[in-house]
Amino acid sequence: MSNAVSALDGKTSAGDVTIREDGLRGMISLRGDLGLAKLRSVCTGLTGVDFPKQGQAASTGHQGLAWMSPDEVLVMVPHDAVPDALTKIAKALQGQHHLAVDVSDARAVLIMEGAFCREVIAKLAPVDLHPDAFGPGDFRRSRLGQIAAAFWMRDAACIEVVCFRSVADYAFDLLAAAANGGPVGHFPNS
Repeated sequence: MSNAVSALDGKTSAGDVTIREDGLRGMISLRGDLGLAKLRSVCTGLTGVDFPKQGQAASTGHQGLAWMSPDEVLVMVPHDAVPDALTKIAKALQGQHHLAVDVSDARAVLIMEGAFCREVIAKLAPVDLHPDAFGPGDFRRSRLGQIAAAFWMRDAACIEVVCFRSVADYAFDLLAAAANGGPVGHFPNS
């Protein structure tokens, strides 16, 4: 068996907004009844964060939960914890209609940190990113340029982006180019 490697081998772009690949992250796409107490319980038990509301994400370190759709949540755990997490999900939801799939190696995680990271995303995504409409904990599935991506604000100066591994290098370069263009001053300091 080969060793798992991240999509961009820790690539970083430093500047007013720092962009870095976050390395290996365990990700499980879990589909089922998101109102089911057993489903919510196993998710929060695996990640240590509250179950997200619609359009929200909660994360700490490499662990977290992101609301993907009315019947799907993205469960994030350390990369090496995925097999155990899948076993716990199967045991907790035995007899319940659900689907849990390891999507870790199909995705890449990029982290942007800096005062105008909100503007970097706003240059690329057709999403209202005004502070009144998008703040810490908010999560969106959208596009960055021409590629599918999801992103959420960890805090006012940090946004995490998840994209397909196959376009990770393109996504990184796109974010870096938007960051290098500097702020446009559209949003008030947030």
